[in-house]
Amino acid sequence: MLSWLPIMVMVVVAGIDLAAGPEGGFLPLVSLGPAFAGLIGTWRRTAAIGGVALLLCAGLGVYDGLFDTRRGWTAMASVAGVTLAGALAAGSRARREAELAGVRSIAEVTQSVLMRPVPRHVGELRTAVSYTSAVAESRIGGDLYEVVASPYGVRVIVGDVQGKGLAAVATAASVLGVFREAAHDEPDLTALATRLERTVAREEDGEKFVTAIIAEIHTDEQVAVLLNCGHPPPMIVRTDGSTDLPPPPAYALPLGLGMHGGEPPRTHRTRFAPGDQLLLYTDGVTEARDADGAFYPLRERAGLLGEADTEQALEALREDVVRHANGPLHDDAAMLLLRYRRR
Repeated sequence: MLSWLPIMVMVVVAGIDLAAGPEGGFLPLVSLGPAFAGLIGTWRRTAAIGGVALLLCAGLGVYDGLFDTRRGWTAMASVAGVTLAGALAAGSRARREAELAGVRSIAEVTQSVLMRPVPRHVGELRTAVSYTSAVAESRIGGDLYEVVASPYGVRVIVGDVQGKGLAAVATAASVLGVFREAAHDEPDLTALATRLERTVAREEDGEKFVTAIIAEIHTDEQVAVLLNCGHPPPMIVRTDGSTDLPPPPAYALPLGLGMHGGEPPRTHRTRFAPGDQLLLYTDGVTEARDADGAFYPLRERAGLLGEADTEQALEALREDVVRHANGPLHDDAAMLLLRYRRR
């Protein structure tokens, strides 16, 4: 429909000009055709429509007898000028769109490297990941997640970098790189968190921080060891449908702020038995607001995770968060679901 708009506008202007006669003064409005073409079409199409507009303007000018005065020539000059401007604008827009497509392609590749897909099966655990950007055009942000099968158990991190943009992406990349290495080297989560703390503090010189929850799953002991660095507590959905949000024994500062004092991060253990589910998430989920300003009631919606397929269960929860917000989220929202299923 939009592609026909320039032609329709010129037809309407021609009809009005014919009805109003030479004294109506509507002839310069023929330039609206190439003007609209420059907004929605290519420069070649704009030039072609401009040519049609010039022929139409010339025909109407002869019919109205306007070339005996300057009015006819002025109208022709107006159409030619608008056509030239529209073609230049269309060419500039096409170049910007090509550049934007290239940037998006690079961002998607970067995202696939930075936030690589987690394994769907890790021992007796089934995993699923969801990432919803606060910006519809964006494919990359400051939320992070990873699952690593280490010699000390399955280790998981979900975090949220303070701030947005490329600086947040760079910090997320550093944290994930160190986590992937340290998860195999450090024997306990406290030492692992210390490695991450040093990385964030060194890179950002104390100007950025990362909230994070780190988990270590021991299916043989049916235990999850948790370490919370200023992050929302994870939600455990039990086999009977009950939920638990185990708080940390002490609320530690986010990664990167440990140098300012406060309680050091301490691990705590919670039961994680067959049939249980562990959901780690960023505050973009719980802080999603509806039209009345109410936060998303995550605990009340835990039943949505009852789907048999892990990925479908998490997708149902993600869609519910988006429906609750009734529009774009104000912050990125990442979720990682671990489901304990015996083979």
